[in-house]
Amino acid sequence: MIMNDFDIVVIGGGHAGIEACAAPAKLGLRVALITMDPLKIGLMSCNPAIGGLAKGQLVREIDALGGEMAKIIDASGIHFKMLNKSKGPAVWSPRAQADRAYYAQVARQRLKKLKNLTIIEANANGLIISSGEIKGVVLEKGETIHSRAVIITAGTFLNGIIYIGLQQFGSGRAGEKPATGITEALVDEGFESGRLKTGTPPRLHRDSIDYGQMEPQLPDDPPQPFSFWTEKINRKQVNCFIAHTSERTHDILREGFEESPMFTGIIKSAGPRYCPSIEDKVNRFAGRPRHQLFLEPEGYDSPEIYLNGFSTSLPEKIQIRAIHSVRGLEKAEILRLGYAVEYDFFPPHQLKFTLETKKIRNLFFAGQINGTSGYEEAAAQGIMAGINAAMNLLGGEQFQLRRSEAYIGVLIDDLINKSTLEPYRMFTSRAEFRLQLRQDNADLRLAGHGHKLGILKDREYQQVLEKSRQAAELKKHVLREKITPDKFNNLFGAITSPIRRPTHLAVLVKRPEIYLKDVLALFNQGHLKPDVVQEVEFGIKYEGYIKRNQDLIARFQQYEDKKIPATFDYMNIDALSVEAKEKLQKIRPDSFGQASRISGVSPADLSVLLVHLERRKYRKEVSRETINKPG
Repeated sequence: MIMNDFDIVVIGGGHAGIEACAAPAKLGLRVALITMDPLKIGLMSCNPAIGGLAKGQLVREIDALGGEMAKIIDASGIHFKMLNKSKGPAVWSPRAQADRAYYAQVARQRLKKLKNLTIIEANANGLIISSGEIKGVVLEKGETIHSRAVIITAGTFLNGIIYIGLQQFGSGRAGEKPATGITEALVDEGFESGRLKTGTPPRLHRDSIDYGQMEPQLPDDPPQPFSFWTEKINRKQVNCFIAHTSERTHDILREGFEESPMFTGIIKSAGPRYCPSIEDKVNRFAGRPRHQLFLEPEGYDSPEIYLNGFSTSLPEKIQIRAIHSVRGLEKAEILRLGYAVEYDFFPPHQLKFTLETKKIRNLFFAGQINGTSGYEEAAAQGIMAGINAAMNLLGGEQFQLRRSEAYIGVLIDDLINKSTLEPYRMFTSRAEFRLQLRQDNADLRLAGHGHKLGILKDREYQQVLEKSRQAAELKKHVLREKITPDKFNNLFGAITSPIRRPTHLAVLVKRPEIYLKDVLALFNQGHLKPDVVQEVEFGIKYEGYIKRNQDLIARFQQYEDKKIPATFDYMNIDALSVEAKEKLQKIRPDSFGQASRISGVSPADLSVLLVHLERRKYRKEVSRETINKPG
């Protein structure tokens, strides 16, 4: 028998759903997670990896807030690598291949330990809404579950359709039925919906591949954990491999264009521009003789190899021939074909920054329902929706992160202001303050929030405070201490210009070829933790850039603090362009800063808006003075 009374119901057990139910459960609320199959909780539908460029930053921010994803990948990762190490620290990003089946197992185990969480095996296909407020959900068999808040994290399941060539069938993921009824219920309430597309590549049998013809990709040694509270990765690490397509591969793929659901117009929705299918790459970049493919193991015991870079929905015979044309894959056994999936989403201008919908109180959306792609983007939204649903019910303050504070803030700000027409993917280039928002300092930036909210444990927060204390002490030491020419030149004379007089450590560490850990060894300070040393070193090396960034953030903050009343009528401002009026009225920005980031609102429109806001402020001040004027 299903218990039918909860504080929060989460629909969907993917990466957004995990975070959305874990956060409020840790805060003592009664949470139900509705999933079609509990064994599929945390299942990696596509790439068996977590992190990557900018995505790794999101995972570390989720971790700093007290979330689950970093701890799960640390327990199940088989190939850890820090990307972009040849560039500046602002764009370093952690990534890890996962043992796909074990990742899902760890996710389930962690959720089952939450005493306030109930996992319900069912299909939700309706919502209970009364007087503009969510009251619960309706299950496929007619049962109702009452709740004070609902978070929808349905992934690609909302009216999902899978395509392989000209074949199509209803499915949210290979072998699983789609979710129906939720979209229709929301549209009946006046929500705007749309369709998006994503895809996945074929899986190959690992024993049918000739790795000798490929370039091995080695994991980092030692591997760096994702979670700030994982001391060490002890799991065996495995190699990935790089292969390439050829002109012959491209010719074979072109033979299938007439049966491509993308090129024939069967699929009309937009796919992820930055992660195109192999046929789309061949079509768009016709002059390129080859494309890179990454062969990624799906686990220690899994026979499956994920063919990253070969996402496709072409017919079976074309997929097989094209794969066999790749060096090293001539005898590859295809275990699962690639496919495209088309699904419903809801343009995110319909959300508040808390991810609560504007139309229905205590109804939240997180993940691909908001038009994003990627496990990490989904999980980031999941924890924010879970936190804010909990705050609504507990009477706490709504929790928001500004784009100057976190990649999570950039993600949500972009979604609401730009309202995507294609699957949104996070990049470091989207974060204008990325030098401040590094992956290594996410704990220092956000752990205070997680602890104050009650999600991050006391002992975890104490570790962050200790790291901050040690970094402050080390910085004082580096600014104060000098090194003599004989010591410095003996150690570093071969790699940098010598010094002729005692010089402060901070001055020398600014040199790109000098690393603080090496200098500290001369002062018997080599015992300090690497993350503490790195924090101080980055602060010294990039001091000028950081100062400029801080000035930009201060200016940014002034615009964010210039609030716009919720009742402000944009349609009556004649000098605004028609497009600006429509966009501003639809999104209803909270601040002038948010208004400045809305697509279609020009600098001229912003000047007009600023004048009207100042006039309104002036009239209010005059009115207040008149009321308070003596007798």
